[in-house]
Amino acid sequence: MSFGSPNNPYGAPQDPQQGYGYPQQGQPGYGYPQAPGGVPPQGGYGYPQQPGHPGGAGGPAPRIASMGRRFGARLIDGVVFGIVYTILIVAGAVSAFNSAQDCGDPGSLGYDSCINDAGSDMASKLGAVIGVLWIISLLYEWLMVGLFGRTLGKMAVGLHVVNAETGAKPGLGKAFIRWIIPTVGSIACGIGALLVYLSPFWDKSGRQQGWHDKAAGTMVVMN
Repeated sequence: MSFGSPNNPYGAPQDPQQGYGYPQQGQPGYGYPQAPGGVPPQGGYGYPQQPGHPGGAGGPAPRIASMGRRFGARLIDGVVFGIVYTILIVAGAVSAFNSAQDCGDPGSLGYDSCINDAGSDMASKLGAVIGVLWIISLLYEWLMVGLFGRTLGKMAVGLHVVNAETGAKPGLGKAFIRWIIPTVGSIACGIGALLVYLSPFWDKSGRQQGWHDKAAGTMVVMN
């Protein structure tokens, strides 16, 4: 029994136009589904896209923002608010001090009543400062994230807040939900807000979405 010619001892068909196991030009390759014309379909390199994944089907996967960058952005925004808060507190304290100075010397007629009035005035001004800070926080975080997708802090570290389904800017509705959740959480001595900002560590979706992101349908990505 012969298994082939001496030059082809295994009996494989010898065709000068065909090698051993390597696809020739114009033939289907191995491992890639062929598109019309024999060209492998584009896309599919990197991260597989899911329906609704930012970037669209076959588009580049977004680079999820690290918690370190997010902390840096929040820290910068906190410094901005700290400066504004300090200015308002100092202005209120100076005003209250001037009111106390107008009460005259201790022991003078009406001094105690005047001091009490000055204390009440200072408390009311402190409440006004807190209210102004809430308004500034709303306008700053809500409008900047909704319209531009970023605050000053996020600009500094190269981050964007996007719609988790489309990759577009969140819009004012989603930005408001994203702002109100940690703001309400901050009422309990800031503990609720802290948990909200730490919640991306517990997210198992791979997007590192915090509770405020999940409620709003947003995510934070790098530029």
